[in-house]
Amino acid sequence: MVAHTISQQFTANSSELFKNAFRLFIKNGDFLGLTRQFEHSFDHKFSDDLSSLTFRVTAATATLIDTGVLLIEPDSLLTAGHDKATFNKNIIISSGIHGNETAPIEIVQQIVNDIIQGKTQVKHRTLFIIGNPVSMNIAKRFQGENLNRLFCGKHQSITPCYEKYRAEKLEQYVTDFFTAKSSITDVEDSSTDKQAKNYHYDLHTAIRSSKYEKFAIYPYQDDKPWDKEQLTFMAACGVNTILFGHAPSGTFSYFSSANFSAHAFTVELGKVKAFGENDMQNFTAMYSNLTRLVSAQSISLDLFDNSNFTLFNVLNDITKHSDDFKLLIDNDVKNFTSYPIGTQLSSDNGNDYITRVDGESIVFPNANVGIGQRAALMVAPCKL
Repeated sequence: MVAHTISQQFTANSSELFKNAFRLFIKNGDFLGLTRQFEHSFDHKFSDDLSSLTFRVTAATATLIDTGVLLIEPDSLLTAGHDKATFNKNIIISSGIHGNETAPIEIVQQIVNDIIQGKTQVKHRTLFIIGNPVSMNIAKRFQGENLNRLFCGKHQSITPCYEKYRAEKLEQYVTDFFTAKSSITDVEDSSTDKQAKNYHYDLHTAIRSSKYEKFAIYPYQDDKPWDKEQLTFMAACGVNTILFGHAPSGTFSYFSSANFSAHAFTVELGKVKAFGENDMQNFTAMYSNLTRLVSAQSISLDLFDNSNFTLFNVLNDITKHSDDFKLLIDNDVKNFTSYPIGTQLSSDNGNDYITRVDGESIVFPNANVGIGQRAALMVAPCKL
């Protein structure tokens, strides 16, 4: 009886705590603060008198689906009279898949704050995500497993941990978002335009410094062409170094691209820094154009020109096969450092990596990964 009473009291206190925090979020737009306070999740029964976590913003409905997952749905879809570039879109803007990558989280926080404060009116269905609140609160890349390698069902094969649970949840939220009855794929007029109407920009920052500060990975497209208009959008956002994926992967952006034909990118916006240390002026173009995208404002895009980009084909992964694995590079090597043909970059009981292509460069080198995981990405310059 005593234990039952204590449990009831705890539930009541937790319920009141969440109610107060949720009301404060609706008032001040502090998406990051609410997410940090309820890092694992919250019990929906706590919010029965808050209309199931749904509230109004300017000409749209907002729904807090889970901690760090916010859906904004405009009151009416755009009409077919709009230019194709501004026709209805389903847009995902995600951040914090790695918890210590703070600048993207702060970009998402600012856009959400603008929406709640009435500074931005959302005109396309948009899902905002802060992906890994638990690792964010401990200022680490991840708690148990690298979340950005667990999508496309790869979470099913690992032992239980927070990231396994979170990957499964995020896959479901993305699936629900792109397949919802209110999605533009269900609008009759959308069939006249064969281009993808789904978009997913997964924002990151890198562990190491880079020769090219901002760059994006365009997920493997199988037999589909690389979309040049999307490349020019990336350039308008301040990202004109692009890596073209060479194979299916477990990344968040690939999940959306492969399963829902989304225009998708993993976008690296510089080097990892702690909260409060980011110069947000450095991300003005990204913040401004994502805001214009969700609010259906015009975005000035140049015609695609190879000379405006630094493009790379992904050649291979350097994979860690054993505990004897070593990366034969300096600890301070920057992303996109190139090596002459014939340079040995790793040793691993005969599974050594030796460069074979002119201009072959290394990206994301990290020897501290699990066996069977990627320790580096190898790329080479290319043109479209």
